[in-house]
Amino acid sequence: MASAAVHASLTVSCPSISKSSFLLGSNHARLSKSSRMAAAPVRILKVVAKKGEWLPGLESPAYLNGSLPGDNGFDPLGLAEDPANLNWYVQAELVNGRWAMVGVAGMIAPELLTKIGLINAPEWYDAGKVEYFAPAKTLFVIEFILFHYVEIRRWQDIKYPGSVNQDPLFKSFRLPPNEVGYPGGIFNPLNFPANVESKEKELANGRLAMLAFLGFVIQHNLTGKGPLENLAQHLSDPWHNTVIQTLEGLYSF
Repeated sequence: MASAAVHASLTVSCPSISKSSFLLGSNHARLSKSSRMAAAPVRILKVVAKKGEWLPGLESPAYLNGSLPGDNGFDPLGLAEDPANLNWYVQAELVNGRWAMVGVAGMIAPELLTKIGLINAPEWYDAGKVEYFAPAKTLFVIEFILFHYVEIRRWQDIKYPGSVNQDPLFKSFRLPPNEVGYPGGIFNPLNFPANVESKEKELANGRLAMLAFLGFVIQHNLTGKGPLENLAQHLSDPWHNTVIQTLEGLYSF
């Protein structure tokens, strides 16, 4: 009889909990309350960061409206307020990020491959001390000329998009129609799409690589070691091999 009464109270909406609680005890009141809680609609709170705000609640500059890939409204010095400067900084960040990714890989890979015995290469900070097929000064001049030529053509492409798509020597070689900074063709052998998602991923990795490169340089100046050796030293004793102990040893009196 009691079980039938409880079943009825769970399936029929009762306006008064106190009356059923008086007749059937406090257990029935808890069951009735839990049944109403279970039947209540579930509300999901989803917090979404507003695009263009590198710091939540901080208004972005008017000229950074979130339309550019990777635009988080970060320009505290107002360097890109001029549209011409903004266009230049967009391309400069893209190219520097790409070079930083290549540079960081070039710092880590030789050290790793040398440690596991596959090659015998110097650390990145000793690469300039190695004897190559030509004197270092000669290589520097050649690299300077080649980079100067490439950068001039890149600058022309920024000023007049598409003006340097054709090879100046071999006229039959020509890039397909492209967006500035994303030439495609032989410069995109893996055929990555030039959509917003891919651009933002590339910029995020490029920014991370620029910070990593700066961190590697500072680490070496403080410890005299490479990034993997510093990492191994930290992992061997994480609580005592940190940047704090490094700075303490450097500035201890």
